[in-house]
Amino acid sequence: MNIADWLYQLTPSPALLLMIIAIIALLECLAVVGLIMPGVVLMTAAASLAGHQDLSIPLVLLAAALGALAGDGLSFALGHTQRERVPRLWPFHRHPEWLARGARFFQRYGTLSVIFARFVGPVRPVIPMIAGMLHMSPFAFMWASLLSALLWAPAYVLPGYLLGRTWQQLLDIPPGTQQWLLALAAVIVVLALCFSWLRHQLARGGRVYFAMARLARGAAWRRRLWMRLRARRPRGEFPLGSLCLLVFSLTALCIWTLIVLEHQGPMLMDTQIQGMAGALDMAWVATASELMARTGDTYGVLALFLPWALWLLWARHISAFLHLSAGLGGIAVANTLFKQLAGRERPDFPEYLTGSLAYPSAHASTAVVLYGLAAAFIAQELPARYRVWAYWAAILLAVPMALSRLTLGVHWTSDLIGGALLGLVVCALVRISYHRFAHRPLAPAPWLSLASASLVLLAMRLAWLPPT
Repeated sequence: MNIADWLYQLTPSPALLLMIIAIIALLECLAVVGLIMPGVVLMTAAASLAGHQDLSIPLVLLAAALGALAGDGLSFALGHTQRERVPRLWPFHRHPEWLARGARFFQRYGTLSVIFARFVGPVRPVIPMIAGMLHMSPFAFMWASLLSALLWAPAYVLPGYLLGRTWQQLLDIPPGTQQWLLALAAVIVVLALCFSWLRHQLARGGRVYFAMARLARGAAWRRRLWMRLRARRPRGEFPLGSLCLLVFSLTALCIWTLIVLEHQGPMLMDTQIQGMAGALDMAWVATASELMARTGDTYGVLALFLPWALWLLWARHISAFLHLSAGLGGIAVANTLFKQLAGRERPDFPEYLTGSLAYPSAHASTAVVLYGLAAAFIAQELPARYRVWAYWAAILLAVPMALSRLTLGVHWTSDLIGGALLGLVVCALVRISYHRFAHRPLAPAPWLSLASASLVLLAMRLAWLPPT
């Protein structure tokens, strides 16, 4: 029995599934509950089941919209009837900033805040309650909530529904490869969560940071070491997260490279996952993989980096420019050295890759460096509570780039792992080095203009230049 058949057996009846979708939407928009419930994950899963059962899409969208309306209505009623007690209720008595942020949002946008907040996760379940607390007209709230629910339901439901419609094709994979697929997904998620947690705890104010500070008081040599790691400048707190990342990723890279060299060929994991990737014989997968291959090659990386490099030079952020350039240049040199060290053959040789070796994947390592460093430099200009999203965005960009090498058949899975670890080592080294140089904040910067310029250059590269 494959994964698709197993999931199909778990699928509830159509009526029950529609009710589940409505309840998830209701809870996602309900005050307090929506703040802690992983609504996106649950709705994607439920919508995927609906798509797999081929339920009527208008009924699925209607169920989600009605659930959202009900959640908004209950939240509005709570705020309207309990406006004096809400600030004393859990969790608002412990996090009054949630109410304050929602109130500022509502006061800034008025009635439109009910529509806008539907698409902003942190304030989605709070704004309807605040609207009730601030005596918004029930009639105006109802129409704003109805309009936002009709716009929100397709954006929230359709991705999962479309995924469910293609389950059978995506998951009809060769026997023996399902455990590798699940393990790979689990490892990516667990490592991302662990790094996000550790980065937060190692920052000033985190528990691990305080524990290390207390430990440093125990002996003179530890105090001296801690003082060397401490900042000499107000904004220059030593990036302990980058130091831990360097230690862990360098150790893992060494161990993994030794394992690859020991096998002197593809591992069992490599051949089984390669068979799974070969089963994804769909036109859109091949097209997307080719586009990612061109995006991640030399021309593509230059197209993405060039506008930012020119702006950094123009704005005299010389240290940031040199470190980003060194990171990209360093990963190119490291890839060449490691490929010569391993001497590993590719599974397939397109004409433009003739003579090129496999381990590690240069596309994977370069993507980690490019997007990882971009996330780190952007995150340092953001408030602490938003920094994690920059790193998650980097992960969402780098992972498909790496996986596209499997669907093209030009790399083994172990090549991608080695490339990702090598990229993390370079990212950590660049961030540690950048800390030692005096630098000005990068903000304010023309973020939108620079991103648009990068996309225009990338589109020109995809249209006119051959792969490298």
